[in-house]
Order: sequence, then structure tokens, then C-alpha cells
Amino acid sequence: MLRRWRRAFQIFLALTPFVLAFLRDRRRWILFGRRRVLTFEAHERRARRLTATVARLGPTFIKLAQVFSARADILPEPYLSAVRALQDRVPPDPVNQIEAVIRAELGDDAQTILAGFDPQPVAAASLGQVHRTRLQDTTVAVKILRPGVEALVALDLDISFRILLLLNILFPNHHVKALTNVVREFSVRIREEMDFREEAVHMALFQKHFGADRRIRAPRVYEAFTRRRVLVMEWVEGDKVDRLGDRIAAGEIDPEALLETLTETYLRMLMIVGFMHADPHPGNILVESDGTLVFLDWGMVVHLNRATRDQIFRVSLAAARDDLDGIINGMYELGMIDPDVSRAEVRDAAAEILATLNRSGELGARKVQEMVQDIMNTFYTWPLMLPRELVYFFRAAALLEGIGFRYDPNFNGIELARRVIRRIRSELLAATAQDPTAIARGVAHEAVDAVRNVRDLVRRAVRDELRIRLHPRDVLQGQRFLLLQVRRVLLSLFGVTAGIISAVTYVAHRNVWLLLIGCAASLVVFLIAFVVPTHLLENPLRHARGLRPPDAVGLQEPPERDS
Repeated sequence: MLRRWRRAFQIFLALTPFVLAFLRDRRRWILFGRRRVLTFEAHERRARRLTATVARLGPTFIKLAQVFSARADILPEPYLSAVRALQDRVPPDPVNQIEAVIRAELGDDAQTILAGFDPQPVAAASLGQVHRTRLQDTTVAVKILRPGVEALVALDLDISFRILLLLNILFPNHHVKALTNVVREFSVRIREEMDFREEAVHMALFQKHFGADRRIRAPRVYEAFTRRRVLVMEWVEGDKVDRLGDRIAAGEIDPEALLETLTETYLRMLMIVGFMHADPHPGNILVESDGTLVFLDWGMVVHLNRATRDQIFRVSLAAARDDLDGIINGMYELGMIDPDVSRAEVRDAAAEILATLNRSGELGARKVQEMVQDIMNTFYTWPLMLPRELVYFFRAAALLEGIGFRYDPNFNGIELARRVIRRIRSELLAATAQDPTAIARGVAHEAVDAVRNVRDLVRRAVRDELRIRLHPRDVLQGQRFLLLQVRRVLLSLFGVTAGIISAVTYVAHRNVWLLLIGCAASLVVFLIAFVVPTHLLENPLRHARGLRPPDAVGLQEPPERDS
């Protein structure tokens, strides 16, 4: 219990200054006041301090920050870039503790691994560290989970959920909801990542689906020496995918072919296989001497069912034919829009995304990143939430953009993706196409239902039985909104009356204390009228968009919840 309180105090002390700073950006004095406008450089300095603080808080928050680096619906720039640059590297644990974990997991087989064990780690991440060793005259890599990390992650998540409960009560907006969903999803993913047996299964599954493609592969796993906290796998020699400058200059590697392979791999994983590498960054992709791409670190993967892939495909087709209603329907199905948000409130957001996509053909290569940033700003500004399946794909897209611009200043990611899609179009259509019989049956059922509904509507109209009913939720929201306004008017009148009475009393008796008390009471009443009810009552206009578009750096906050 003491450890829990000590850790909670440490987290609270580290993050509270940033929470207060973000709240002051919305209202200068947190509960009241105008927005505080800071320069982009000031936000950059705060982003760097936030990144350093997260790194000091340990593995849970480092991993969370890496997830947030793709969540444009939660964080704006420059915080996204700062968090994305967070390195998952911490000082290694003492070798005797690491060897103790190996002995506890492998038992009698531990000596086989420890015989040629290199005490100097080749990589030390927040959850585990990797050492080189010898296994039957073969160099292998052994990945060990850090001792005590499971208990620390469980404790941090417990504290995080308690904090999120408070935030959802005080600030019920789409950013907080998205933040809660991310942490909830992370709590499941992190447990999988801390079980190395799951990682071995993921690598075997990747080999099953992509084993015939000689351009890519995953390391071989030695299953006989793999346990929950220990993973023994093939040692891979190669260069990180973002450090190939010399080999490209020497003509050993064609960067365009490399990027096409990466793009095709992630598209196949997302839309055809439904099994995707969820931690794409340059350190997890190596290029061997023969040009083969090796994907490392399979602790986190995302499984996409057939229904989700079909929904993503339908949204893509709707965007291609400028079908705004089709895009909105798909966004609801994918969970990108809160069910409480009406279509009218997100129609402009969908139109904004569609307009940005339509401008892609007019943009030069250097403007592609601006287009991506415009879409990210839309997700941050409007009440939209990225579905978890697309979060990791966007991270992969950001990786590809970064690698492309590193090797080619004129890189055009949109054109590359189009070229790859044209090449594998038949496979994409086959993966998302349904059985023709099932499609015909569904269309027939919908047609019959439509005819019945029209017939029933006409009959009711002829009999003067046609009535229009409001949804009870809309009626309730209207009532609560009117009650809020009535309360504000009454409290305002009370505050004005208190101020007038205190002024008259001061004139009559010249008592400064009575004047101060009366003015203070009037101020308190005004605060209650225009601040407190905002958090206690749901405002149906909380997503109304009467503001100018976000500025160039994406720092425009969503609108105030006040009506």
C-alpha cells in the first residue's frame, strides 16, 4: 500500500504541472478567463519537457507515449513529433538479475543459454533487454523480460485508470474519451507484449502468411528455449531501414523498390491478412546484406476481423467517389464518431477530410506531409476518434513517409501507395469481396423491407396516423439545456442584486467590509452560474463548430463547452 501511494504521488507530482498548463491554455485561470495564446516555440519547449518527464516515469509511460505518437485525435503538433522521438531505451539491469530470470524460466536448460552468454546487452528497452549468446555453435539473441516490470506496469495502469475516472467526470469531451480508450486498449496489449510466448506465436503467424515472399521475413524462434519471460531467436545481421545511405549510394539497394515492398507489406497485413505488426519504427526493421527486410519485435500485433476490413474498404471506396454520406456511415461503423454525436455535427469534418484528400493530386511531393497534417488537425479539432486498427497503420504510414523523405527529397507517398494498390488490386478486391449469393440475398431483403416501410408510411399518412416523434435523448438534452440557461439567468439576477445591495449598504454605512463581502458573494454566484454547471450538466452544443479552422501548427483547441 505504501508503494502504491508513493508511486501515485510521484506520478501526480510529475504530471500535474503539464495538466495545469494545458488547462490554462483553455482558460487562463483554469476555471475562467480567455484562452492563453502561446507561440509555437513555447509549445515546443513544453513538448520537450513533457517527453523528458515521461521517460523518467518508466516503462509504462514510455510505451503509452509511443502509442500516443500516432493519435492525432488526442495530441496536436508539436507534441506528436516530440513524443514520436521518445527513445525506448533505459539503463540495463544488472546481469546477475537477468541471469536469475533465465534460470527461473528455463530451469536445467538455462546453462545451455548461459554458457556463451554475453553480459553486455545489445539492446535495453523499457520492458526487456537483449543479449547475444551461443547455442550449438550458432549465435542467437535472447530477449529477457526485466525483473519486476510486470508489477510496476500493473501499478501504473491502476493509478492511470483512477486518474482517467476523475478526468472523465470533470472534462467529458471526445479527447478524454479517446484517451481513456487508448489506455484501456494499451492495458490489454501491454500484457501480451510481456508474454514472450505470444511474440513467438506472432512471428510464426507472420511466416505462415508471408513465408512465400522472399523479400521479407521474421527471425526464426527456438521454441524449445522460449518461455513467458525468455525468448530465444535467430541473430540477425543487418542495417536499420533508416541507415542505408552508404548502401544506396553504392547501388546495393534501390530505395524505391524498398519503399514499395514496405508499403505492399503493410497493405497486405491490414487489408488481406488482417494481422498487423503494431510497433513499426526504424529500429524494428533491418535490411540484410541481400536486401531482405527482417521485421523484429512482434510483441504487439493487431488482429482485424473481416467485418472491420470490409468497413475500411467501403470507406475508402466512398472517399474515392466523393460519397460524403458513405464516409460518415463508415465512420460510425468504425467507431470513429461517438454515438451521441449527430450526423450534422460531423458532416463538416467529413467534408474537410474529403476536400483534403481531393487536393492530394494538386500537391507537390513536399506538400504531402502538409496534407497528412491537415487530416491530423481535423481529427484533433472535431469530435472524431481513431479506431485502434487504423492507429497502427497510421504509424506505419508515418514511418514510410519519414524513410521516403530521408532518401528522396521529392518522395510522394500518395503516388507510391496508388502504384502499389494498382498492382495488388485483384488481391484486395478478392479479400474484401463477399459471396455473390449472400450479396444478392442481402439486397433482396433490403428491397423487400424498403417496400414494406413505404407501404406502411403511405397507409399511415392516408389515415392521418402519421406522427413525428423526437428521440427521448434529444428531448432530455433540450430540457437540460433550458434548465441550465434558466439557472444562469436566476443566479445572474441574484448576483446583480447582491452587488447592488452591497453598494447601497456601503453608501449608507461606509462599511468597506460589507462592500467586499457583498462583491465577493456576487462574484461567487457568477462563477457558479457560468463555470460549475458547465461540468455538471451535459451541453448539447458542446461540439458546435462556430470557430475558425485550426491554425497552421495545429494548436487550435476544440470549442468551449459553454453555450
